[in-house]
Amino acid sequence: MSVMTTGAITDDPRFAAMRRRDAAEDGRFVYAVRTTGVYCRPSCAARPARPENVAFFETGAEARAAGFRPCKRCRPDEDRSDGRRARIVAQACRTIREAEEMPSLGDLAAEAGLSTFHFHRLFKTETGLTPRAYGVAERAKRVRAQLEAGSGSVTAAIYDAGFNASSRFYETSNAVLGMTPTAYRNGGAEAKILFAIGECSLGSILVARSDKGICSIAIGDDPEALVRELQDRFPRASLVGGDAAFEATVAAVIGFVEAPGIGLDLPLDIRGTAFQQRVWAALRQIPAGQTSTYAEIAHRIGDPKAVRAVAGACAANTIAVAIPCHRVVRTDGSLSGYRWGVERKRDLLAREAGG
Repeated sequence: MSVMTTGAITDDPRFAAMRRRDAAEDGRFVYAVRTTGVYCRPSCAARPARPENVAFFETGAEARAAGFRPCKRCRPDEDRSDGRRARIVAQACRTIREAEEMPSLGDLAAEAGLSTFHFHRLFKTETGLTPRAYGVAERAKRVRAQLEAGSGSVTAAIYDAGFNASSRFYETSNAVLGMTPTAYRNGGAEAKILFAIGECSLGSILVARSDKGICSIAIGDDPEALVRELQDRFPRASLVGGDAAFEATVAAVIGFVEAPGIGLDLPLDIRGTAFQQRVWAALRQIPAGQTSTYAEIAHRIGDPKAVRAVAGACAANTIAVAIPCHRVVRTDGSLSGYRWGVERKRDLLAREAGG
């Protein structure tokens, strides 16, 4: 620590962060107060200290070495890195969403104050996607909206969404749209989707597969209604009844529904916005027999205020059980709505818990 005059203290950006109790600065420095003999994290709710009584240290260890003790109110030595990680990722997501072109990994890491390696690992851990995959999915969402609007050419939609070369989008179009952009705009024309309907303890079950993997698992009381829903999703796709080989896939899905512990090792064709993909990736990390709340999922993906949006992403899921939105409950543990019925949600959770 260097001795600083009162003017130098107030000019120090750390003093301003301390005065506004900026939680984003927690972990970057601590401040000590000579009159009380304690040191605090920047976000401490204690009464603001006079400038002439403040000293800054990079770490709590340095403050302790100088004779200060940790504040019992803000507990500056406790690890509260989860909140800071969530804020870093949330800001990076905003930067990616708002940029006209995808920011480089180096620029995103510099904005977060991290090395490219640590930033990349943190982003992937918190969201389930790499920064590049998140950026591609966000721009694909813009393309999807323009294609659905039906205005302009496919190429114009790609460039307007922020892809600086149409070839880059076509490299990923099957992953983010499930088909070519032209086929998507035409309601799935030229796409071939196999499907079959079986029966399980929860009712009728429809399983559909594109050339990429399972694109729908739907459960209901009316088999015809399940087929109509699939047709509505892909109005111009070629829906083909599954053959004997596909019946084995349906049997595997039914077996997974009846006994979740066996797992389901099948490729999935997951289509959705970047935000939905982040939520669905987080859902797939919830083990069978356990639940998580909407708020916990929001924190896990680095967007703690997006609780309602998380609920919306769960409701938009079209691949039942394999993307286990049934494992998400309210904060008080009660069951909220489920696309395929709350009773089915309760039944799934009971059998996963061994009930």
